[in-house]
Amino acid sequence: MDKLHHYIHKIRNLLKMTFVRVLLFVLLGIIMYATMFSNVRPEKLELSLFSVAEQTIRSPVTIEDKESTEKKKKEAENQVEDVYVVKKEIAQNRVDLITSIFDTVSAVNEEAAEENEQASEKAKESEKDEKPKLVSLDEKLERTKSQLTEEVTKEISDSVLRTLLEASPNQLSIAKDVTITEINHVMQQRIPADGVENAKKRVQDQISLTSLNNTLKTAMVELGRYAIYQNEFYAPEETQEKRQTAVESVEPVKILQGQILVEQNQLISREVYRQLELVGMLDNENSIQPFIGLALVVLIILAATYYYFYELDKPQEVKQNFLLVYSIVFIISLLLMKGISYIQAFEYSDILYIFPAAMGSMLIKILISEKLALYYSVIIAICGSLIFNGSITGSFHVTAAIYITCSGIAGVLFLSKQNQRSKILQAGLLVSVVNILVILALLLLRNGQVDLVEYSFYMVSGFISAISAAVLTIGFLPFFEAGFGILSAMKLIELSSPNHPLLRKILTEAPGTYHHSVMVANLSDSACEAIGANGLLARVGCYYHDIGKTKRPQFFIENQINIDNPHDKLPPLTSKNIIIAHAQDGADLLRKHKMPKEIIDIAEQHHGTTLLKFFYYKAKESGVEVKEEDFRYPGPKAQTKESAVIGIADSVEAAVRSMSHPTPEQIDGLIRKIIADRLQDGQLNECDLTLKELEVVAKSFNETLNGIFHSRIEYPEMTNQKVTQA
Repeated sequence: MDKLHHYIHKIRNLLKMTFVRVLLFVLLGIIMYATMFSNVRPEKLELSLFSVAEQTIRSPVTIEDKESTEKKKKEAENQVEDVYVVKKEIAQNRVDLITSIFDTVSAVNEEAAEENEQASEKAKESEKDEKPKLVSLDEKLERTKSQLTEEVTKEISDSVLRTLLEASPNQLSIAKDVTITEINHVMQQRIPADGVENAKKRVQDQISLTSLNNTLKTAMVELGRYAIYQNEFYAPEETQEKRQTAVESVEPVKILQGQILVEQNQLISREVYRQLELVGMLDNENSIQPFIGLALVVLIILAATYYYFYELDKPQEVKQNFLLVYSIVFIISLLLMKGISYIQAFEYSDILYIFPAAMGSMLIKILISEKLALYYSVIIAICGSLIFNGSITGSFHVTAAIYITCSGIAGVLFLSKQNQRSKILQAGLLVSVVNILVILALLLLRNGQVDLVEYSFYMVSGFISAISAAVLTIGFLPFFEAGFGILSAMKLIELSSPNHPLLRKILTEAPGTYHHSVMVANLSDSACEAIGANGLLARVGCYYHDIGKTKRPQFFIENQINIDNPHDKLPPLTSKNIIIAHAQDGADLLRKHKMPKEIIDIAEQHHGTTLLKFFYYKAKESGVEVKEEDFRYPGPKAQTKESAVIGIADSVEAAVRSMSHPTPEQIDGLIRKIIADRLQDGQLNECDLTLKELEVVAKSFNETLNGIFHSRIEYPEMTNQKVTQA
């Protein structure tokens, strides 16, 4: 362990150089890139057309199959039939045309009848015995044709018109109604170009069923056949619009990431071979895009990590220490994931559930901070989603990311109030419950068939993951604490145990000092918590800050019970040496027992370079020429908020204890005087305590001391009451 600490100390010293810190980030990036390199490298297969696949091949990417998409669009376009529209106005036009023919014939007949009647009247009135000149059929035919269009006269034979002209008005009316009705009935239906003849046949058949004479029916049939006309026409614009809609509705054909392209022992057809080429599994040249993508992921992670440590409100030496710890934990987790990803566990591919995801989170939570542990949980999950992507290179395993994140965060949260090493296993058990629930949820979300054996395997994996995380955390913790000199909350709790050998030594050899230390601890803990410093460190530091007094306990007033003060018989210089030595004696004793540096620093710094006023003035009164610096503690001055607060609390507690029935006003005045003296003497110049924080410290001391000494203060009312009762 000493050798390990020695090597780590060398590395920490090297980290003071900016170049080495940059080198550490570069090294971390290289390790990250190397562990995930194979998971983004496109898999290249040596396959030939019509060969047999030796393994099941899945697509490493999601990509559009444009050829299949175009084929599907063509099929959709071809499936759309030509659009034909019925022009309803044609039916009305044809009916109107035939109606006009019948009406023309009727009008001509009526006109001819009037003329013939007039001619007959003239003949009767004439003295000459002459026959009346009547309008002939040919003349009526000519009149009729003159009123009809040229198109009609060309298509309708003279015989038809003659027949109509010869028919009686009643017969003509019936013929008109029947013809118009049948024409209208047929023309209301679709009549494509190739259906005109069939429509004419239907009209002919219907007209033939009438009871009129055959000659008239023949004329009606010819008119009906003439009237039937195509009313359904091809609509190119509508057809194109419909086909375009069909094409646009076609979803792109995609080969999905993880999709099986060919099963093991299946023949590689032309279509399969084309798909393998499309997803890049047969290319002779490797694409550099996945490697650039991985490099960007690594750079983003490193940049985020650098930003966190850059913004961390800690001394540079502490930040360097934390960075080294974080890097080692991160690398251990990466290597663990990579090793687990190579394991083939029976037929189950999700061996990732056995990865102790909570280990790194719990270690960083204990050793550094909860915030960084939560950040780590997300970052390691991103890396895990790549490392555990199986045969689907370049993909992110979402299941792995969710599982690792949840497990890591659970480890952080369940340790949030656990400051004892023995509680890590308890946290591990709670994490196992979270692991099992997350695994169960992920399996159910697949909506697939999972047998009981598979369920059991995954659940056991989640349990092993959590327990192994707890065990590894307990195992690694002492090495990090000793090797890096990190004083964790758990270590502080252990050091605060009354059963600790050094605390027992104080209690048995210097009980007054022990009681004084506990009182100072109460003051310092509350004050440090109030200003955002480490209250637990302050409390434990107080327990040990005066351990140097155990070397000569009877020379310190708190241990002088029922004995004379030995300083009364000693010269001031000798007394000074004994009193001042306790700080260095304590630091030496703590170093001998390999106590944490922070505790040793508190023992050395809590008096700073303050003046031992009592013996200094006593020496001056004796007439001996003395120098003030000879009666000052050797220091160093307080370097941290905790050391500074403890130094003030140490003086305040001793001063208040020496007062008889102190009032709240006296306590407040004493506290502020001691703080002012420390400021004026420059004892707080080397720590980052602000004046605002010193005010908070003063108020905290007041509250604590008034709570302690309140019961000792006798008020006049209480005294009078006691007298009366007596």
